[in-house]
Amino acid sequence: MKRIKQTWAVSLLALLLLFASQPLLAEQPVNKPRVIVTCDPELDDLNSLIRLLLFSTDFRIEGLIYTSSQFHWKGDGKGTLWYVPGREYSRNGIDLGPMTSWRWAEGERFIDEAVDTYEQVYPNLKVHRADYPTPQYLRSKIRFGNIEFDGEMSKDTPGSELIKQVLMEDSTEPIFVMAWGGCSTIARALKSIETIYQSAAEWPQLKERISKKAILCLSGDQDDTFARYIHPFWPGIKQLKIGNGLVNLAYSAQRFTTEANKVYFSPEWMAEHISSKGPFGAMYRVWGDGKQMVKDDRFDFFGFDGLTADQLRAMGYVVWINPMPKGSFLAEGDTFTYLNLLDNGLRAHEDPTYGGWSGRAVELPDSLKGKSMRETLAYQQQWVGIPDGTAAVMNGLSARLDWSMTADYAQANHEPQIEGPLAMTVKAGETVSLKYKVSDPDKDAVVCRWLTLPAGTYRGAVRVADPQKALTQVSIPQAMKAGETIHLLLEVVDKGSPALTRYHRVILTAR
Repeated sequence: MKRIKQTWAVSLLALLLLFASQPLLAEQPVNKPRVIVTCDPELDDLNSLIRLLLFSTDFRIEGLIYTSSQFHWKGDGKGTLWYVPGREYSRNGIDLGPMTSWRWAEGERFIDEAVDTYEQVYPNLKVHRADYPTPQYLRSKIRFGNIEFDGEMSKDTPGSELIKQVLMEDSTEPIFVMAWGGCSTIARALKSIETIYQSAAEWPQLKERISKKAILCLSGDQDDTFARYIHPFWPGIKQLKIGNGLVNLAYSAQRFTTEANKVYFSPEWMAEHISSKGPFGAMYRVWGDGKQMVKDDRFDFFGFDGLTADQLRAMGYVVWINPMPKGSFLAEGDTFTYLNLLDNGLRAHEDPTYGGWSGRAVELPDSLKGKSMRETLAYQQQWVGIPDGTAAVMNGLSARLDWSMTADYAQANHEPQIEGPLAMTVKAGETVSLKYKVSDPDKDAVVCRWLTLPAGTYRGAVRVADPQKALTQVSIPQAMKAGETIHLLLEVVDKGSPALTRYHRVILTAR
């Protein structure tokens, strides 16, 4: 018996020595982020919503909520007049005075219409990804929030109640709450919670739990309710660090992108890859498409074709951006609020310092304090480190539109797949094998590239033996100290049409 114990002890010691000399691997399941979307009836909100629905495989959608903003509000239907100085109706040399509503169509239902279109194409979509949510599920999440007036948050609404219900759940799982319009519906949900529970003994703990759970993804503060209420009364609520990324989908994006990327915003590319592709392609707004969100809206001149800015002004339109050629990309001004949540392998939503297509949390040095936004943005982009994702983002939308048009899996392209560890524990000075399996569901050839991202805490150079191969080796620097990290990124692009991109981030931690 003693001899058996000694043999076992020797074998155990040998195993421990063997494992000590190997990198420790970790495959971690990545849960889909939970999201609530609040949006107003702006045309770029509609475009962002179309993309969100086509990529709804990547989220757990908990709410699709109509809300107001300084640009769109319904009124109360009682003739109540409303006026906030400095809004768009009192800028650009005009002042229309108090009014009963502002740029809100009678019977507005653009969210419902987008989900109706989703229902048309759902039978095709689920052939390409079985985890698309059902139209019935999405419809069950639609609510009207605080839409009556700009920044009005005095009463509960079905939308604010849905947000409140999710925030009050016992689960501590994060919920990403997006404001593509104003924050009034979100603010009302928080105010209602405060009113009900602020005198309770458990209020400090409840407020802390909600503050840790809610992550705001804001497309600006479009009705001042974030500044007036959310920030001062809920200072612990975090915001997703976004807006310094490399993918620009705002109005006039084609004027500010690189020469290589301008093709993705051109009339020719949009016609071939977006506008011509099924019900969603027809719904997607482009320049000169003849549409308006609200009939005779003097601020919505985007549907006109062949008219100059001066001609539009002569017709009574307020022109704040120069017209583009018919069929050009118009805008997805709110898509940046969820680009970092997409399941593209960048894992940007797991930690704000990781970074994704919408940027990353970058601490600014003292030398940039008081500098211009342009200088600040340039510094942040320098430290994002993610490859320019414009082609990947636009091709991804094109491919999803293809999915919506065909029930034949073989008639569309699909993202390449990468299998392998998400994390490895390594030792300074050793050489570590990177063993990743890359495949493509359509049997397309792929191009691989390894990159080092600045998100890691180790700042020295890192050498990958063959950066163009998924199976390669990385030399762990001798200077790397225990606890420091290196973020390596494997980028894989297939040669299908359109070309699709997948990433895989692996985090190396020195022991």
